[in-house]
Amino acid sequence: MSAAETLKVAALVVPLGLDTFGVALALGIAGLPRKHRLRVSLLFASFEAAMPVIGVALGAPLGRAIGSVADYFAAVLIVSLGVYMLLVQSDEEDRLLSLTQRGVLGAAALGVSISLDELAIGFSAGLLRLPVPAMVIAIAAQAFVVTQIGLRLGGRAGDAMREATEKLAGAALIALGAILLVARLSA
Repeated sequence: MSAAETLKVAALVVPLGLDTFGVALALGIAGLPRKHRLRVSLLFASFEAAMPVIGVALGAPLGRAIGSVADYFAAVLIVSLGVYMLLVQSDEEDRLLSLTQRGVLGAAALGVSISLDELAIGFSAGLLRLPVPAMVIAIAAQAFVVTQIGLRLGGRAGDAMREATEKLAGAALIALGAILLVARLSA
């Protein structure tokens, strides 16, 4: 993997980690029992690793079909995701906590709800032709680690910290999309 690809993968993974951290904080704030932390961390890591693969499977063929326009499309998609993360207000602690208590169906709903941004990132990675295995491993690892940290801190943190991490994730994605767009325009 080239240095440029490594930077792009890292730039995609870090905002996702911030978003996952925010969701884990919300669960911690809502009072997720300690005995569920490992299960929730593994669930998040599994869904967050699977969704980019689905996104790449959709984005890579489109990227090959539309050629160099794919880079612009990926940048716009990443900026759009960042704007969405900045604008959406989420008071979801109770909803997330209730999903953890609804068995397999609730776990699947929780997994999908926290990993939709990874689907968009996977789609963008497919358009950008990034190395899938490295990206998936990095996303899964960060998801597990930041979920553990977020769940542990959530009981001690407040809503302001969760909101701040989600807004920071959105701003980071907007910056990444802008950098990709500027790099493509100057090439």
